[in-house]
Amino acid sequence: MNLETVLLYVLGIVLVLIGLAISIGLHELGHLVPAKRFGVYVSRYMIGFGPTLWSRRRGETEYGIKLLPLGGYIAMAGMYPPRHDGDPMRDSTTSFFDAAVQEAGPSEDPARAFYRLPIWKRIVIMLGGPAMNLLLAVVCFAIVLCGFGIPQVTNVVGSVSTCVIPVGSDRTECAATDDPAPAVVAGIEPGDRIVAIDGVATTAWVDVAEAIRVHPGQPIDLTVERAGEQVGLTATPLLSQNYALDDEGAVIVGADGEPEVVDVGVLGIRPGTENVRQSPLAVLPAVGENVGAVVGAIATLPQRVWDLGVAMFGGGERDPNGLVGVVGIGRLAGEITSYQTASVADRASSIVGLLGSLNVALFLFNLIPLVPLDGGHVFGALWEGLRRWFARLRRRPDPGPIDIQKLAPLTLAVTVLLLALGAFVILADIIKPISIL
Repeated sequence: MNLETVLLYVLGIVLVLIGLAISIGLHELGHLVPAKRFGVYVSRYMIGFGPTLWSRRRGETEYGIKLLPLGGYIAMAGMYPPRHDGDPMRDSTTSFFDAAVQEAGPSEDPARAFYRLPIWKRIVIMLGGPAMNLLLAVVCFAIVLCGFGIPQVTNVVGSVSTCVIPVGSDRTECAATDDPAPAVVAGIEPGDRIVAIDGVATTAWVDVAEAIRVHPGQPIDLTVERAGEQVGLTATPLLSQNYALDDEGAVIVGADGEPEVVDVGVLGIRPGTENVRQSPLAVLPAVGENVGAVVGAIATLPQRVWDLGVAMFGGGERDPNGLVGVVGIGRLAGEITSYQTASVADRASSIVGLLGSLNVALFLFNLIPLVPLDGGHVFGALWEGLRRWFARLRRRPDPGPIDIQKLAPLTLAVTVLLLALGAFVILADIIKPISIL
């Protein structure tokens, strides 16, 4: 591995870390803006954990960056109600590792406590973070789909065969006795865009393939774009045989158990791919598919953990679509940027797409209904609202706010499991990493 490859590899890791830090910062901004709008006392807005590298106070809030860019938080007064009347407010943060942060900074005005807000305002504040991650995912997917485009088969010739090898042959290379492919005889070159056949315009490879297939032994006139100019060529598809396929693209097997073959015309060309920009209408469905894939991965998590263990200790192959941790994401980003046979645009598109998928994962993770995750606070607010509604329905006194921190033992158990899973995946990323090369 030369120096340039190493530097590009490191660049990929740095880009993902920067993207992750930006995602976390905007997530917390999604909490901060509505919290201040609703008058909650916010003492700190921090990106990262550990020692503070830089901070500045603006008004009543300290803004800063910490050493480890693997999280962030805002510190709000009174995120949990007092346990007893007359007790001071319990300040807290939006961090998953809230107990390790404890930097909320008290407010002397109980009216500015988070728990005193109406139910809907608390929900808006807590959903602001995940909503920001979802918005970032949409932006990333829009950049990839509408800006860079996605690879699609087009009417551009990707490669030209020297000869046509008969179907069913074990050979992969041309023999000296093989006749040259009709495409070679016609003068077709890789990169030619076939824009018309026999005067009929073609815009997709399926049009090209069908026209060639149905004209075995018959000359056809091709119009190709080459170096910005249109060139007329004449090619005669060779009469050959190919496997017969059903409507689903599967090979048809005859009564004798052998694959059926049909007569077709061939030129000896293969399609190329181009990055085709998609309509903006394709963005939300693409994000939805990614959300569905992550939800499916969560639903099958036990099986995926088992498969990962088998791959690590049983010598099997690791599923490229399986579990991957922060170390694995960094390695994938490094491989993407150091893959020098790909264009800069393709590498940039892959990095942006990776960050989009990462934000989808952050969006769903933070919706888990366990404190101190955002979903836990939303669940607590909804449960409190439901309890108060039943009290009004039965004409009973207001039961007051609920203390969702009582779920801390359950949260601790789940946290330990998640940390153990995270450590296991990181170990797998180190011992048996996923590679795209």
